[in-house]
Amino acid sequence: MKQRTLAMSGFERYGKKTRRALFLEEMEQVVPWGKLCCLIEPYYPKSGNGRPPVGVERMLRIYFLQQWFNLSDPAVEEALYDSGVMGCFVGIDLGNEPVPDETTVCKFRHLLEEHRLGGQMLEAVNLHLQSRGVRITTGTIVDATIIHAPTSTKNREQKRDPEMHQTKKGNQWYFGMKAHVGVDSKPS
Repeated sequence: MKQRTLAMSGFERYGKKTRRALFLEEMEQVVPWGKLCCLIEPYYPKSGNGRPPVGVERMLRIYFLQQWFNLSDPAVEEALYDSGVMGCFVGIDLGNEPVPDETTVCKFRHLLEEHRLGGQMLEAVNLHLQSRGVRITTGTIVDATIIHAPTSTKNREQKRDPEMHQTKKGNQWYFGMKAHVGVDSKPS
């Protein structure tokens, strides 16, 4: 597939690269698209009778968009119509072709699940990243809790505790102090 540039179409006078565009540019370079396509091609439908299948790499890119941005099958179809950056990443020119419909996306996802290709794809990506000197490590799970304090100034000193402040959790305000606890997400 030809090299993609995630740029504006040329009609915009002002523009800024969004975080999404920067992320997708990085993924363009990081993910070994060719290797992953080779894993899938033996199981992918071939041209023959009926409608020709959408290209493997295009469907793989759509699948990755779903994973990265937590999109359902209908949502990724809509996002590809709505987001020029995503459409460019996938290689879709809406002036010449439609986006693969949600049923096509669903069938591709089921094909990957049926042949258990997810683990093989993850292994291929990890090996590719390691060969480029990128180390994959586990992270830390952080939990925050609020230590409550009285808001009243009706005490001996006639003032609130100076270390306590107002804080918001969700849509609710509290008076107290945040406490953060971090643990490794993978036991050693």
